[in-house]
Amino acid sequence: MNENLERMPTTRIPVNGISPFVIVCGDPFRAEMIAGKLENVEEIAYSREYRTFNGEYKGTEVTVSSHGVGAPGAAVSFEELIKAGAKKIIRVGTAGSYTRDLPPGSLIIADSAVRADGLTKQMVPDGVPAVADFRIVQALHDAAEEREVTFGTGMIVTLDAFYAGPVAFPHKLFKDSGALGAEMEIAALYTIAKLRGVQAGGIVALDGYAYADMDDYNPHKDYVAQAVEDEIYIALEAFHAMNQQK
Repeated sequence: MNENLERMPTTRIPVNGISPFVIVCGDPFRAEMIAGKLENVEEIAYSREYRTFNGEYKGTEVTVSSHGVGAPGAAVSFEELIKAGAKKIIRVGTAGSYTRDLPPGSLIIADSAVRADGLTKQMVPDGVPAVADFRIVQALHDAAEEREVTFGTGMIVTLDAFYAGPVAFPHKLFKDSGALGAEMEIAALYTIAKLRGVQAGGIVALDGYAYADMDDYNPHKDYVAQAVEDEIYIALEAFHAMNQQK
């Protein structure tokens, strides 16, 4: 890594040193796995939970960066990526399903997100929606159909808490309101993208049911790993198609 470059303060991402097309994920080791699918790969930053690579997919320059778990830390990643030059961001992650129609091992393309997190409440007023860019949603949808996987497109819920306390999770309320599943970062991405004038979308692999007993939670199953593989491929293909359309 070239330490002579101007870098963002927290993520250490080099300013003007990334692609406009950025894939983000929670796990630094998943970022490395995604980068392994690229050509001419270079690791350009690794600070805290934020690990960043540049590479090429079928000739399209792509940056891959991890953002950790939860909206506040992820928001730092999104803000600094945008300041460093990101124009289109796709989150590739995992989520819990709300519906038997989308069992673990399938995918959700999130066209919008319920802002049940705390971070976005400190950024925009209640009532402001968290909505994906329709062009990225369409590109993800087209790539998912080409991949011939089980997926749904719709609303997802972004929460802060992972393990419950005395206050019950509102999963049934959100399920009955039309949400397909729950995760922890997409509402932050969509809110920040809208504020900063960039395009964002998200696709998540379902690793369980959100309302299930967490004592039985096990995301390390083969069908989840396959779903993660599928969503990575879909995100890369979506960006490649968008780049070809320029």
